[in-house]
Amino acid sequence: MAALQGQACCEAGSAEPPIDLARLDRILEEFKGRKGAIIPILQRTQDAYGYLPKSALHYISKKTLIPINKLYGVATFYAQFHLKRRGKHLIRVCDGTACHVRGADKNISALEKSLGVAPGGTSPDYQFSLEIVYCLGSCGLAPVALVDEKVFGRLGPDGLVNKVKAVS
Repeated sequence: MAALQGQACCEAGSAEPPIDLARLDRILEEFKGRKGAIIPILQRTQDAYGYLPKSALHYISKKTLIPINKLYGVATFYAQFHLKRRGKHLIRVCDGTACHVRGADKNISALEKSLGVAPGGTSPDYQFSLEIVYCLGSCGLAPVALVDEKVFGRLGPDGLVNKVKAVS
């Protein structure tokens, strides 16, 4: 691990880019001396970086004396936390029964092909992350997708791809 001042570098062979730890210092200062602050620290860290970088978790552990395995335990227990870098835009495509029957699989395939991202993955340019979900609570709009918290319904593959590309 590189020096922990200013910037942290990732371990050799890792795809994680260096991060600016000055942002993390401000977060840790805010929670200094507070017991039970793991979740808010991780939430604020994820807000700052878009995910929980490995180097940030190690830095938090070193500065707060919280064991790294405890940080990873919390980060992997709660679905709100992400250990991999995600895209600028989050696309959630419903593949529940109503959406599946109305062509969600075709929408998923079109997004995969057009954006170069597999379900559960992130595009190489980090513009898009694609998730498959099994209910968005909008069955009447099937097939439905959620792009950055905006609902798109009753769209075929071309229409959905065009809406997603217009977001970026």
